[in-house]
Amino acid sequence: MTGVDITGTSKPWVIFVSRGDTSIRGQLSGLVAKGGRVHHFDSRDLITEERIYRSFAEVLQFPGYFGRNWDSVVDCLDDLCGAVTGGVGIAGLIHGTDRLVEADFFPLFVSVLCQGADRANAAVDLDGLPLDRPAIAEHFVFEFRQFDREKVALCIEQPDLTVTTGDSFVAAALNPQRWH
Repeated sequence: MTGVDITGTSKPWVIFVSRGDTSIRGQLSGLVAKGGRVHHFDSRDLITEERIYRSFAEVLQFPGYFGRNWDSVVDCLDDLCGAVTGGVGIAGLIHGTDRLVEADFFPLFVSVLCQGADRANAAVDLDGLPLDRPAIAEHFVFEFRQFDREKVALCIEQPDLTVTTGDSFVAAALNPQRWH
């Protein structure tokens, strides 16, 4: 696999792969070796928007003021505590993603993850001013039992994302012409 590094603060922010992809597994181990954390999500817990909010709030320890909406997910992903990130970064590993691809909210879910990760991976705020914290590596990996690159790319393609495909992956990041 080339073009993807989930151990650092470079895009892409969301990666789609076959279950057990050895390159991604190696990178997850590398992130943990650096002190980062891997957080696991079962796609059965993500089949509605409300269940996504609940699962992400629980697994990533969102603060009590979390508003249970997409904008609030972005804000909380940008402001994860050290206990969640290890002070280094996180990878959210979503298992069994096949059941989510057809959901109406799936493209928006991917965009929200890209928005939150884009902000967390930056050392400056939205106005370009330096943050009082270092950039934190934040990436999300969707694992599929039956991985169809073309189908996934078509499902997530939208104007606010840049979608790339490689031999064994599909990746998404914010489209800089729309976001920066």
